[in-house]
Amino acid sequence: MAVSRNFTRQVPAGAVVDRWAAPDGWPLRRFHWAVEGTPRGSILFQTGRGDVFEKYLECFAYWHAQGWTITAFDWRGQGGSGRLTPKANCGHIDDFGIYIADLHAFASAWTAAAPGPHVVIGHSMGGHLVLRGLVERAITPDAAVLVAPMLGVRSALGRLAAPMARLLSRLGDPRRPAWKGNEKPYTTETRANLLTHDADRYADELWWQAQDRSLLTGAPSWQWLVAAFRSMADLEAGPIEAVDTPLLLLVAEADGLVDARAALRIAPRLPNAEMLRFGPESAHEILREADPVRNRALAAIDGFLDARAPRR
Repeated sequence: MAVSRNFTRQVPAGAVVDRWAAPDGWPLRRFHWAVEGTPRGSILFQTGRGDVFEKYLECFAYWHAQGWTITAFDWRGQGGSGRLTPKANCGHIDDFGIYIADLHAFASAWTAAAPGPHVVIGHSMGGHLVLRGLVERAITPDAAVLVAPMLGVRSALGRLAAPMARLLSRLGDPRRPAWKGNEKPYTTETRANLLTHDADRYADELWWQAQDRSLLTGAPSWQWLVAAFRSMADLEAGPIEAVDTPLLLLVAEADGLVDARAALRIAPRLPNAEMLRFGPESAHEILREADPVRNRALAAIDGFLDARAPRR
């Protein structure tokens, strides 16, 4: 399958970018692109840590052309949904349960208003939160796709990473950035190489950030790390076997950011899951990779949705 490259670098005609108020009043920046005529169904796309939905407009255009209504939002505390710390551009959260509460409220309203079947796709941290949402019954879509899900993280500290994060978070303001610069500390790999082999798609993200510096989210806070390690451990120890939602996992085994081994451990415990594995040809951002990887991923998603979330 060949998919045309589509860097429009503008919000598509007919799409709306606005604000949606969470139950506590926090404004989440929202993207919504409805389909004229009879829709194929609705996709809710959940981005990764530090992401903005503009990075995925190319994928949105592909799915929209097939008839899918597309909705997304920037997570609280990152992208265009504000910050939770006085440190500029630092991605902070006190507890991942706050993300789940936002996802529950948003998805409940989305499911009630959007035409089915309802599909949730989550990348990286978004994939982690989608799976946790399924385990906790915070979301109940017809099908879900986890793309390079953050079920574990790669760290030079290994098993010491979580206790070190807890210790260092207590040695100062836990809302302070955990590191500077790169997407990952203690590495000589560039941020670009950690994310994608496709220079044009990497440059596309930088272009959006240059247009609006408020969209840029830098390093996570120490408390974000503490919360992430806790949420990942609790998720893996939880009742994953109870999730009967049809699932497709896309796993990049050479991922330098998330630990693919965690996904390979967890996937067999999901009773209704399929998995597609990529080798060294794919970095972390599978849907923003070079065309051979991206096209294979999109074809797998197409086939999965045709089989597991058929048109109504």
